[in-house]
Amino acid sequence: MAVTGTAAPAGVQDGARIEKTTFGIILAVSLCHLLNDIMQSLLTSLYPLLKENYALDFVQIGLLTFTFQVTASLLQPVVGVVTDRWPMPFSLPVAMLSTCAGLILLASAHSFPLLLVAASLIGVGSAIFHPESSRVARLASGGRHGLAQSLFQVGGNFGTAIGPLLAAFIVIPWGQGSLAWFSVIALTGFAILTFVSRWYAAQRRATLHRAPASRTLPFSRNKVLLTLAVLILLTATKNVYMASMSSYFTFYVIDKFAVGVQSAQVILFLFLGAAAAGTFLGGPIGDRYGARFVIWFSILGVIPFALLLPYADLFWTCVLAVIIGFILSSAFSAIVVFAQELVPGRVGLIAGMFFGFAFGFGGLGAALLGVLADGYGIDTVYTVCSFLPLLGILTVFLPKLPGYRTA
Repeated sequence: MAVTGTAAPAGVQDGARIEKTTFGIILAVSLCHLLNDIMQSLLTSLYPLLKENYALDFVQIGLLTFTFQVTASLLQPVVGVVTDRWPMPFSLPVAMLSTCAGLILLASAHSFPLLLVAASLIGVGSAIFHPESSRVARLASGGRHGLAQSLFQVGGNFGTAIGPLLAAFIVIPWGQGSLAWFSVIALTGFAILTFVSRWYAAQRRATLHRAPASRTLPFSRNKVLLTLAVLILLTATKNVYMASMSSYFTFYVIDKFAVGVQSAQVILFLFLGAAAAGTFLGGPIGDRYGARFVIWFSILGVIPFALLLPYADLFWTCVLAVIIGFILSSAFSAIVVFAQELVPGRVGLIAGMFFGFAFGFGGLGAALLGVLADGYGIDTVYTVCSFLPLLGILTVFLPKLPGYRTA
């Protein structure tokens, strides 16, 4: 039988079977996270092409990112709250269909308003997918929450990293209409998530008569709210910086170093690939040494490298992009796990809040940075962003959790 949550394996043979079943589900949702984020990252990867095809300015580029990310931001906490109360296992394949619809519309759009509609459909897919798939990863973790969250997250990071390569070598040469080819990815994800949803529904039926998870807070209500506010601000800082890279880094290296679009996409891939590696390692390290340690390392450790980036030549820009991507991204899984332990029994709400705020703050930041780029030049964006990690000093307000809590 499959074991969920924190149930202990009964014997070596059972434990091996449980571990295999658990990791099969975690890897399935991670793979779907990869497929989902490939489709989503195609939007930002196509900005140079869309800018040329539709004569967009940087404010409109920022508005596209804002529409996509804020749609997801506003809906994800709502989805999390609703599914905490009324779990909806089969919402996962529906999310993939919404993303697919947005991608097909993006391939055939002939005006900027339709691009915004396409971006919002992709955002809706993200809003539905992330809270419930994060819950499935935690349910299948067997108590190794950091590892499960990292495996889930790294799928998304790899998908985000692969997107620019697919855009550079498939969509840019073949044109905007070739985006429709990627509907095959959506159908693959739909099939996998249908299987995952059946497993999830079976786990729900098996645990209907169990006592609900404790929602006792580890600290006073005010201290929990203050800690959540700090975690949200750290998430905001991290994701504004990440949005600056995903939305404008290709323009930055093209403008500063006179490289081609394909070369710029490869450099962006280096950053996103390093971010995927950092995400993967952040969770297991957090399981061993604590989420608080990983957050300290990630948020504060990136400061000197971010400050150096605006003054580097092409070679060192590539090197620093890899270092920054690796260090900065290691925090997100740790932040989600820390928050879930801080507010036990509200897995969907916390996942929705932090995935949602990740998108929302990133989108708002991208829009404001677009105004800055139009007014003062793309170089100014990275000069300003180099100081964002300094807000990481707020990690000093994160308390030590009183032992390991289950949810």
